Amino acid sequence: MEIRRDIFQAIADPTRRAIIALIATQAMTPNALAEHFHTSRQAVSKHIKILTECDLVKQEQQGREIYYSLDIQKMKEIDKWLDQFRKLWETQFNQLDEVLATLKKQKK
Repeated sequence: MEIRRDIFQAIADPTRRAIIALIATQAMTPNALAEHFHTSRQAVSKHIKILTECDLVKQEQQGREIYYSLDIQKMKEIDKWLDQFRKLWETQFNQLDEVLATLKKQKK
């Protein structure tokens, strides 16, 4: 049985967000990733496993090494989900701007 993790719970962790930032531009091995943290390689591997279970991270074997990289498609899914709220916030901010502009005009 495959475990499906909640992607938002996965990215809530600051270490996992840092891993995402590190592999966003280039694939890295677990050892290379672990060098960026004050924790064990096993702890970093556990974070990578969680990100992999969410399909945020993909792995590719190159010789003896496994390289992890970011799955851009999954990041786009997160962005698409957030976009609905972004549009709502923009509408509310625009309405607030209009109210403030009206209030400024009334003060003059």
